[in-house]
Amino acid sequence: MKQTTLITGGGRGIGYGIATALARTGANLAILDMLPEAEVADSLSQLRQAGAAVLYRRGDVTNAQDRADTMAAIRAQFGALHNLVNNAGVAPQVRADLLEATEESYERVMKINLQGPYFLTQLAAKWMIELKRQNPEYHGCIVNISSISATVASPSRGEYCLSKAGVSMATRLWACRLGEFDIPVYEIRPGVIKTPMTAAVTEKYDKLIADGLCRQARWGQPEDIGRAVAMLTRGDLAYSTGQVIVIDGGMTLQML
Repeated sequence: MKQTTLITGGGRGIGYGIATALARTGANLAILDMLPEAEVADSLSQLRQAGAAVLYRRGDVTNAQDRADTMAAIRAQFGALHNLVNNAGVAPQVRADLLEATEESYERVMKINLQGPYFLTQLAAKWMIELKRQNPEYHGCIVNISSISATVASPSRGEYCLSKAGVSMATRLWACRLGEFDIPVYEIRPGVIKTPMTAAVTEKYDKLIADGLCRQARWGQPEDIGRAVAMLTRGDLAYSTGQVIVIDGGMTLQML
């Protein structure tokens, strides 16, 4: 049976890089994204041309009904779910100093980046446990896309840092809870990746990278994250649940 992977925020950016890497394996892909399908039609066509069967669902990861409807659609079209990639996330709409940040921004970022994925994982995990009980040979996997901001403080976007630190702990929690079912849970921690989210700060990071921000002097690409997810869903690190994979070009390496 082909593996079926649900990717949130898979219509563009890191999520699309992940979808592209998995499409090349001939996987079934389910994508949950807020973008109208017409806006990503060309991208979805490229995934299908690469060998994937693709189910696109326009929906909001923070909405319980959208989460349930997505699972029902996957069940109807593919019959099983093998991998969940919690990728959807947002930055604050306005970068505000900690002394000026608003509750509205905090609530928005935390709900999208942490609360929605937490309860989507709960829904997926229950189904994966069901599938494992039906077939001991079943292999499930959950991958959370966090950020180096889980540990690197940015006082101009504190809510984002807190949300990603929460994702990191969620990874540990779910790894502990699902260990008895041999369903590994991982965290991928990207650094500076060239995506629509970072487009507004391109000039800033171009200069920082040129000045030595990363040991590998380039931007990260969505495909860099996609290859790592493909490795994890393949089972290459099956005995490493709860682990963090940092993909940041050496940015967070300490050096004397």
